[in-house]
Parts: sequence; structure tokens; C-alpha cells
Amino acid sequence: MNDTVVQAAGCVLWRRSPVSGDLEICVVHRPKYDDWSHPKGKLKRGEDALAGALREVAEETGYAAEPGDELPTVHYAAGGRPKRVRYWAAEAVSGHFTPNSEVDRILWLSPAAARSRLTQPRDRDLVDALGRPSDRRERQV
Repeated sequence: MNDTVVQAAGCVLWRRSPVSGDLEICVVHRPKYDDWSHPKGKLKRGEDALAGALREVAEETGYAAEPGDELPTVHYAAGGRPKRVRYWAAEAVSGHFTPNSEVDRILWLSPAAARSRLTQPRDRDLVDALGRPSDRRERQV
């Protein structure tokens, strides 16, 4: 196993419903893995984690986002390598989704519905963390 940690970043992207004003969370469908997750991706060499998280949101969802609190960092193995993903809460401020090779669908869901739709438990935990003050905890899964 290669012990080099893969560095990645992403966001729990949210907005207020244009109809009800209620909180909605964006979940993305990745056809390569046939899963539902938060927008995230590997950092480019030397890239700042927050800049990378916002870049990934834009690439995967088409939305520009205003970052908020940092959420818990998640650690897991991917492809036989350890992976570290830093997350931020981020409000969608403008844009629109166009399907692409990485993400073919997005859904804007209530927090409860987002928790149910997300494939990985670690992603569900981030929905819960969105409502709590940032304490920069790191989480091993």
C-alpha cells in the first residue's frame, strides 16, 4: 500500500429554497461510482484547500459559492491509499447545473432527505455538522 496521503477538499453546498426559504443541501451523483456525495475532489499540486474546494464545487455543480465554517475533516482509504478530505459549508450564490462527465445529476434536498440520499455514512455526518459550530475536529472512518 502506498502511504502517501491523497489530499482533497469539498463543500457541503447549501441554499435557501426559492419556494419555501427552507435550507436545502446539494448532493451530486457520480456515474463512475453510481453514488451520491458532496462535491469534492483532489487538490492540484500546491493548491490551497479552500480554493480547491470552491473549484470542485464550480466544476461539479456549476455554482459559485461563498465559503462559511470549516467542517470536520474526513479520513478514509481510497484505491489502497489514505485520503484526507477537508470540507467547508458553502452557500450557493449563483450559477446553474449542466451535466458533465464527473457529475450527471444534482439534487437540492432538505437536510433529512440529503442524509437519506447520500451513499456514505461519512457524508451524512457532514450534513449534521453543518448545523453545529465549527470546532475543526478530524474524523477517522
